[in-house]
Amino acid sequence: MQAKIRKYAWQPTMPDWVYEIPVLRNAWWKFFEFTSDWQGKRRVNVKVDAWDAWNADDTLAHIILPVLVEVKRSKQGAPNVDAEDVPENMRPGKLEIEQYNKDGTTDALFFKRWDYVLDEMIWAFSEHVKDYDDAEGKFWSGEHDTVWTPVDEDGNEVAKEDSKYSRMDRGPNDTSEWDKEGWQAYMERKQNGFRLFGKYYTSLWT
Repeated sequence: MQAKIRKYAWQPTMPDWVYEIPVLRNAWWKFFEFTSDWQGKRRVNVKVDAWDAWNADDTLAHIILPVLVEVKRSKQGAPNVDAEDVPENMRPGKLEIEQYNKDGTTDALFFKRWDYVLDEMIWAFSEHVKDYDDAEGKFWSGEHDTVWTPVDEDGNEVAKEDSKYSRMDRGPNDTSEWDKEGWQAYMERKQNGFRLFGKYYTSLWT
């Protein structure tokens, strides 16, 4: 897949050093908005090949990940993050919630909660684009030794010449172990990152 999504006609890309100077950054964005309105809609060119749909989750993850990294780097604000989406030590108190609902006053951890959510999204997609050995494979240790035992249709062991099926068993030299609890925790965190991505999808403009 090839995608070009940031070009506004002749509009140049903002230099990285401009982000570090608030006055220049704000002036750039005003110029950016003016020229964008003047030139019309953003130009978007996306080319999708047939094989991009074979593992669409992987294809999309390779696009979403760098965009999320850029969102965190260049964000200008933060949405209100629900308390249940962050660890207990980052949750606002009752009075802080009431004050925010009353006049929009943010507490000391308001923006840190958004950073946490973005980090969890980024982590989930970072793991998703990794090779199996670097992701889920890390929960296996030891050496694999597999033997195929001939069985009948009921699963009973039979002579090889009488079998139509085989059962995969651990061989005598198999020392492999699976960290099931670690894998489950890993998958739960990953799925939570995807959940947060869906929940706060319309907040990714900040």
